[in-house]
Amino acid sequence: MKLTEKRQEFLNHVYSKFEVGSEISKSDVDSVMSEMGIAHPYWFTDNFRTGRSLYKIPSLDEFAMEEGSSSSICETHKISPAILAEKASEIPETAANLMMVTDVEKMIPDKFDGFVPWGHFKDIKNIIKSKIFYPIFVTGLSGNGKTLNVSQACAELNRECVRVNVTIETDEDDLIGGFRLVNGETKFNLGPVAQAMEKGAVLLLDEIDLASNKIMCLQPVLEGNGIYIKKINRYIKPAKGFTVIATANTKGKGSDDGRFIGTNILNEAFLERFPVTMEQPYPATATEKKIVLGSMEKYGKVDEKFATKLVTWAEVIRKSFYDGAVDELISTRRLDHIVKAFAIFGDRMKAIELCVNRFDEDTKASFMDLYSKVDEDVVVPSEPTEETISEEESNIPF
Repeated sequence: MKLTEKRQEFLNHVYSKFEVGSEISKSDVDSVMSEMGIAHPYWFTDNFRTGRSLYKIPSLDEFAMEEGSSSSICETHKISPAILAEKASEIPETAANLMMVTDVEKMIPDKFDGFVPWGHFKDIKNIIKSKIFYPIFVTGLSGNGKTLNVSQACAELNRECVRVNVTIETDEDDLIGGFRLVNGETKFNLGPVAQAMEKGAVLLLDEIDLASNKIMCLQPVLEGNGIYIKKINRYIKPAKGFTVIATANTKGKGSDDGRFIGTNILNEAFLERFPVTMEQPYPATATEKKIVLGSMEKYGKVDEKFATKLVTWAEVIRKSFYDGAVDELISTRRLDHIVKAFAIFGDRMKAIELCVNRFDEDTKASFMDLYSKVDEDVVVPSEPTEETISEEESNIPF
């Protein structure tokens, strides 16, 4: 009986997970079968059984003896005898041999051009600067700079920040790590959480309230403890400076008004592991004007009067929102969108219209009308009408 390509593939997979000569159980075999999507390897369990549900991992030489001869293996798979002998003598000494080597560049965020600190920026910066493990839960409405404040605090302190965008599908494999197929071999790849712990970096869990109960694998991490990765028999202890910062639009209790659909009610034990919760507001008018002017400078079209009108307009809308008069509001992020549109088109009302088109017609009309009252230099555009086609244009063939 010859060693087939499927058997060679099975052997390579087993070598990537276990040491040559060691014993594995039936559950280990089942795990390999599941990862590879193959049927039960009776040729392996029948020929290399050492006890009840125990099997020895043979070297390639032992496989060759079972299959006939080492020359048959070399001939079938075009492997030179020298390489075969070298492969047979390879015995992983540590779990590190199972791990994928990743070339991770320094993860210090770039400084944001025109950044203006506000809200809890100073407090976040002090916590990161202290290098004390102190998890923070930052909550606030969309587009008010929660994530930006964290990344810029790290940028100013020259600290590495590992950002994870959490979704309903995020699980232990995504966070802690798992096996990946690399150049035909299965290697264990450390996840962002484990990497941040090893590097003593800031772990930023963005949109944490979108997570499912699978996020509970972070319980020991949020307690400041190390984690044991059983797949590679390795314990990872957090280095000095490691801490966790989570951002969310809610407080982990779901969204009652439906504005943040998809957010979930987080486990109470999970939330209790965050010592402090910081409520991030929208910036004050004076601060927001500095932000808008900074955006204008960045995009190359500064109009101080327009900046003043924009932040006044946004403030009026927000007050109306908090009073229950309107169902939508203008975020700081949307003001930046308007400024960029203004730099491209050079028209205030066109920039605003394009950036509020995402709202329903009544809200859009209300916002446009309100801006025309704030800025007397503009006129709300009327409904578009069909333009008259000149005689010259009418002669253009289609």
